[in-house]
Amino acid sequence: MRHHNSVLHGLLKHIPWRCFEELVEEYGANARIRQLSTKSQLVALLYGQLTGAASLREIVAATQSHSSKLYHLGAREVSRSTLADANAQRSHQVFSKLFSQMVGLAGRGFRHSTGDLVRLIDSTGVRLAGVASEWARFSNGVYGAKAHIVYDPDAAVPLYLEITTAKVNDITPAKAMPIEPGATYVFDLGYYAYDWWARLDEAGCRLVSRLKITTALTVVEHRTLPEGSPLVYDKVGFLPERQRANRHNPFQDPVREIGVVLDDGKVLRVVTNDLDSPAQEIADLYKRRWAIELFFRWIKQTLRIRHFFGRSENAVRIQIAVALIAYLLLKLSKDAVKITDSLLTFARLVRANLLHRRNLDELLKPPPTPVTDPRQLCLDWEKP
Repeated sequence: MRHHNSVLHGLLKHIPWRCFEELVEEYGANARIRQLSTKSQLVALLYGQLTGAASLREIVAATQSHSSKLYHLGAREVSRSTLADANAQRSHQVFSKLFSQMVGLAGRGFRHSTGDLVRLIDSTGVRLAGVASEWARFSNGVYGAKAHIVYDPDAAVPLYLEITTAKVNDITPAKAMPIEPGATYVFDLGYYAYDWWARLDEAGCRLVSRLKITTALTVVEHRTLPEGSPLVYDKVGFLPERQRANRHNPFQDPVREIGVVLDDGKVLRVVTNDLDSPAQEIADLYKRRWAIELFFRWIKQTLRIRHFFGRSENAVRIQIAVALIAYLLLKLSKDAVKITDSLLTFARLVRANLLHRRNLDELLKPPPTPVTDPRQLCLDWEKP
């Protein structure tokens, strides 16, 4: 009879385990550990993400009932207190750096020329209900964190992750993000900083954002729009020379403002440093921001990123990083087996079969009928 590994085993093949072990060694994650290895911690948390487990106790109960299958994964069953301690104490860098390593794998088969790279930047907030630690305090009785993401809308994968408290302005971690020279960066008003725009411009990047209603552009050229264009205007000018009364604006290059009419009749002031591309192309690039909003909605509704298992900053950081690792595992596996175009459908199939012994490319097929006749078992065994 043909042997099948579990669905979870098939997903975990996409994890670069050698890189993971190097990270464990670098951060001493397994130092003086007797019961729960960092690999077992990762497998348990991934199980919780992929099945939508509501608590650590639910994860523990599942790992205890499937201990033999975990053995073949190189992991073992866990206890609630041990898993909680590991989430609180082991470095979150092991998991966030593993996510960074896997990002390269997710983009392998989807190459662009440098000028075609589009990067969407945004953040999503998560409410930490019941978390009483001061690190996440936003206001009296309100606690929260932010996941800051750089997203590739063509490959449909997140490329960069930074986690901060909800109080941190979006532009602060954005200034620490790596810049890819020549790429197109699309973002909203949370990243309104002329010095950062100047850095993007100096790196040869195209930026697409929108202007605040209070920003007055010094117009030097009005351009004619194509006949029948849904856009309102296309003009070139300069941003204010000063950001504030006493602060010089470092972005002195000309920019372009394009008027886009929304469904409610309001006019959106889209701004870019690209003076050559068609106005409609710039407007369409800004509309692509919706892709990262859909990504945030997907991970919040499908994975465990709204309910947290731990109260500490370290535990929250680990859980968000593992959620994005789970997303990459699903994306890599879906692209490999090609049984469906829908990542949501694939995620649901995985959730229903996670610890069943089935190949990933057979998830849409009916499960095999169990053989109870001993003579048939012998015949199956003799087949080459």
